[in-house]
Amino acid sequence: MKLFSNPPPFPCLSFSQAGSSLSFTVNSALPSAPYHGLICHLKRLTFRFLLTSPGYTQTRTPQKLADLFCYFLPRTMAQVNTCLKRVFTIFNILFAIVGGVIIGLALLSQVITNINGGQNVEGRMSGLIVLYVVGIVTMMIAILGAYGAHKESKVCLIIFLVCMVIGSLLMLRTGVPVAITRPQLEGMLEERFRNYLPLDKAEYEVRDMADTLQTQLHCCGMFSYKDWENNIPDSCLCSPAEMEEDKCQTIDYNSYMMQEKSIYTKTCFPIIMHYVLLLVDIVIGIAFALAVLALLGMILSSIMIYQMRYPDRPTILMSVPTIFTTAPPKYQELHNPPPY
Repeated sequence: MKLFSNPPPFPCLSFSQAGSSLSFTVNSALPSAPYHGLICHLKRLTFRFLLTSPGYTQTRTPQKLADLFCYFLPRTMAQVNTCLKRVFTIFNILFAIVGGVIIGLALLSQVITNINGGQNVEGRMSGLIVLYVVGIVTMMIAILGAYGAHKESKVCLIIFLVCMVIGSLLMLRTGVPVAITRPQLEGMLEERFRNYLPLDKAEYEVRDMADTLQTQLHCCGMFSYKDWENNIPDSCLCSPAEMEEDKCQTIDYNSYMMQEKSIYTKTCFPIIMHYVLLLVDIVIGIAFALAVLALLGMILSSIMIYQMRYPDRPTILMSVPTIFTTAPPKYQELHNPPPY
């Protein structure tokens, strides 16, 4: 018996009958997500029609097989490679860890600067805000990517891809100029610090910052103790223990009164420059590391989105046997009636 005179022309599903077998042919080259509900609904209507047709009796076998068909359909037509999903999930975990490390560095920098009295350092607050924002945004993007991979959500993965593109451009926009200007940084800072000389005649904020640096770094003057002219502060003076370690030098403080002072030998600018270059190297490293991670995230998310849009899988042929038996007639002619 032919089940369908005109089978419905669905692009993802076709029917065929061979003997007592009803075959569903699923074209998995098409996106399966929009059609999965349609296939299951059509299956139920088909079996309901068959089981309620005149001349046939219902059996449980077709319905059970139909339920198996609908249960295994999304797994048979899985769109994203399992190994790729695991790699992408691990990548997002590492990405979230990087964001947590950035937030931790921001907290550590804030605590250290508060302890050392650096609350008034120029650009401190803006730098901490940038670190906090970068860390939080990195963790949020990582969570979004992991969720999109786990749920195979194309929308989440597209948003993740856009964030990766923007993030990589921002990191390159930050890292490349800093790397280019790094060789000229020492000359630029030297010129700026020399504008503050002489230190004893500079503004109060500059003198206070210089005193704090000299106390913490055990140095005197930016380029020489003569930066203070004849008003050398107590922050330049050495302790007796430091004098024994050859960290100090004796100078004539007042030539008229023949006064001498023991001050630090080192100047502050080379020490400041060392830490500035170290900080710049860290910024360059973080910027390029995040750019590389963003590029890797772009590649992985693009592959997953491509697999969702164009799954490369063979056509799936599933057969469900239609087991129906002819119902006995309501009336049957008696050829040999019994005698009365």
